[in-house]
Amino acid sequence: MKLLALLIAAGAGAAMAVQGGINTALGKAIGLLEATLVVHLLSAASAALLLFGLRLGQGDLQQVGSTPWYLFLGGLLGVAITFGVVLSMKRVGVAAATTAIVVAQVLTAALVDHLGLFGLLRIPFSPVKVVGILLLGGGAWILLAK
Repeated sequence: MKLLALLIAAGAGAAMAVQGGINTALGKAIGLLEATLVVHLLSAASAALLLFGLRLGQGDLQQVGSTPWYLFLGGLLGVAITFGVVLSMKRVGVAAATTAIVVAQVLTAALVDHLGLFGLLRIPFSPVKVVGILLLGGGAWILLAK
């Protein structure tokens, strides 16, 4: 099951790189903020179709009112992410922007794990993880060197 979860995550990562390129092309065609809006409207419509049309939801929307406010910041972050990805890919290219994205994601994810933020499982830093992060940073530096 762990391998399947990692394969799914890898597929999502690949999809994110393709999505960034597509969103950047859309931004060139209709504008940066306009592309951000269109992408999120289509995302919301797709999620609504899956939830209400195909009844694939497994949760309880009635709990929305009792959910801590800060857990809704993901929606705002989604807009900031799409805007930032499109802006950066347009200026530095898909590979360079994705390299910076991955490094920042891993560093931030390691911190979230270490602190057990948002009620998630606390997974402390270890010397091996620190070495892995340093190697990732070094690899990113090599990829971004001209």
